[in-house]
Amino acid sequence: MGHVLVLNASYEPLNITTWRRAMGLLLKGKAEGLEHDHSRPIRPDHLLPTVIRLRQFVRVPYKPLPLTRRNLFQRDGHVCQYCGRADEPLSIDHVFPRSRGGGDVWENVTTACLPCNVSKGNRTPREAGMRLRREPRRPVSGLAFEARRQIHAGRHQEWAKYVIGF
Repeated sequence: MGHVLVLNASYEPLNITTWRRAMGLLLKGKAEGLEHDHSRPIRPDHLLPTVIRLRQFVRVPYKPLPLTRRNLFQRDGHVCQYCGRADEPLSIDHVFPRSRGGGDVWENVTTACLPCNVSKGNRTPREAGMRLRREPRRPVSGLAFEARRQIHAGRHQEWAKYVIGF
């Protein structure tokens, strides 16, 4: 049926869960519903929740977002970071080449179309006379990253007011 955004008592996004788990938290009184899908009632007296908030604050340890191809393409908006084209097949480019000691870290990888990647070759962007549109950085939060993906895909627009600041 759908995913539900779970917020901490402080309105900080915690995770995305199933509607069944969310309903269990609501019925047990451990959470309150903030947003509901009025087009999908579960029962006559219960609407499908899309955002819930826990009544008690939960401490969650920081967990960095893993560097994967999917996450990298999402971070860069599926656009070449050198020329801005989205109509060419994309590849992963190491800003400082691996052959010269550059690592597989968020701050050293970016998306590039095949012509730009071939043109840059085994050089830094400065040596190749190319300019990055945006400096590669580690995304701040994995959950906010996934929630933004859902929002930009046209699903769960109501999540935006809870996630965009994170």
